[in-house]
Amino acid sequence: MRKKSVLVNLFLVLITLTSCKQASGSAVEETEKTILAGIGYNNQHSQYKGLERFKEIVEKKSKGALNVKIFHSGQLGDDRSMIESLQLGVLQVTIPSTAPLANFISEFLIFDYPFLFPNEEVADEVLDGEMGKRLLDLLPQQNLIGLAYWENGFRDLTNSTRPVSSMQDLKGLKVRTMESELHLSAFRKLGANPTPMAFGELFTAMQQGTVDGQENPISTIYLEGFYEVQKYISNTHHVYTPFIFLMSKPFYESLNEKEQKVVSEAAREAGKYQRKLNRKDTENYLQKLKDNGMEYTEITESSRKEMKKTIEPLLEQYTKEIGTDMVSDVYNAIENAQSP
Repeated sequence: MRKKSVLVNLFLVLITLTSCKQASGSAVEETEKTILAGIGYNNQHSQYKGLERFKEIVEKKSKGALNVKIFHSGQLGDDRSMIESLQLGVLQVTIPSTAPLANFISEFLIFDYPFLFPNEEVADEVLDGEMGKRLLDLLPQQNLIGLAYWENGFRDLTNSTRPVSSMQDLKGLKVRTMESELHLSAFRKLGANPTPMAFGELFTAMQQGTVDGQENPISTIYLEGFYEVQKYISNTHHVYTPFIFLMSKPFYESLNEKEQKVVSEAAREAGKYQRKLNRKDTENYLQKLKDNGMEYTEITESSRKEMKKTIEPLLEQYTKEIGTDMVSDVYNAIENAQSP
């Protein structure tokens, strides 16, 4: 039912845009190509602001030949349904986290590995390098084109029960996680009681005590107002999540060489802007969370190492699914990025 309503929304958008073009009747309008871009986050998030920058660059450099229409706050569906809309060619752009992409290409599951990246700088070097390109090159087989890596960020833990400074403090906490078996298994291994749940249901679930807490990047925690129903926040930094700027392969291939270059360069340039903005927002929003009464707990490096060591045996089964060589190459790329 949900998928049907999303497709209906997209169909109505397409009809509206087509009608507007026909009404205008100008030669410029007739040759204009429209890029419908849908995202799940609201218009205050760095992802939306990065997409605004993408729109600005594309429309300027294409001299109006390419026109970008942005739909935020899940107006065109959730990440998975928008990815499927790209495959069908009815949506042109979306920028999901890597977790839902693992449902299409198992290699992207590597980004769900807890404690994979030590910091943002290492993540940038790996994702923007040969290893990142190698993963993007897997997307065309699913009728998708990956133009750039953007940033969702490090995921941190909040709850309404107690401060969490170590693995022992996680014991028994009911934590909402993404609908990822790897994430669920990892939190169980750490002693928590994880519960998969649709993001749209989360605020009410925390408000009513159905779950004790959740895990998300700082920007999401603040912009969704979770401080209203959560007391404690810990910088667990248990997963670094990239966004991937996706374009529909049928649409990308309909562009001429010059237009392909414009959208590719714009996605990368806007991505650099979005990453910078996201990191600035993370710092500002953390202070705002504290100002709104949340109690902040620093996780020591020894506590984080204990968590990582506890989870490592669990990852063996997922390594087989992803491919031993691929996982080994990612870890080697991370190690090389840290070398002086």
